[in-house]
Amino acid sequence: MTHTPVKLTFEQYLEYDDDTDNRYELRNGELIEMPPASPLHSDIVEFLDRLFYSEVQRLGLDWRVKRGDVGVQTGLRTARLPDVAVIEGKQWQILRNKASSAVLTVPSLMAVEVVSPYRNQLDENYQRDYIEKRAEYEQHGIPEYWIVDPIAQLVTVLVLVNGRYQATEFSGNQRIISRIFPQLELTAAQVLETR
Repeated sequence: MTHTPVKLTFEQYLEYDDDTDNRYELRNGELIEMPPASPLHSDIVEFLDRLFYSEVQRLGLDWRVKRGDVGVQTGLRTARLPDVAVIEGKQWQILRNKASSAVLTVPSLMAVEVVSPYRNQLDENYQRDYIEKRAEYEQHGIPEYWIVDPIAQLVTVLVLVNGRYQATEFSGNQRIISRIFPQLELTAAQVLETR
């Protein structure tokens, strides 16, 4: 990942364009280039995007499912790009009417991160999704956060209860319980073994 030494404000981040197709998160004012996803990471994100989209359509909800292209401001100088975000239709319309980058300043309904390969729990990829983003999404009030971890073969669903996340881990053929999509019939294995 590329780090920039220049600190940006959130407003500067919204307008930032380096004439490349690179994607950046903003962490404490610093641009963090997001590397291209691995094929497995990409498959899992695509699978969840399509699954959630189908569920939104089936239930007739005015929600949008966005794959890595909608950011969430989680601090004064911090914005993240969840792998999958579920947002309200009215929030999407507000973003569509702006000329700047699509970054929510209000909590999304749900955020999903697929953990990139890591060597141990001190690795940057592990720390980012399990520690940093968990704390930021919790503080920002995102009601549900999924951490999909192909290395550990776990799907961790974090649900906001009284301002704090409560985590439940799912593995193998355990059915994932989601507050946002309570009727979803999905196991951890189906997510992790996406083909």
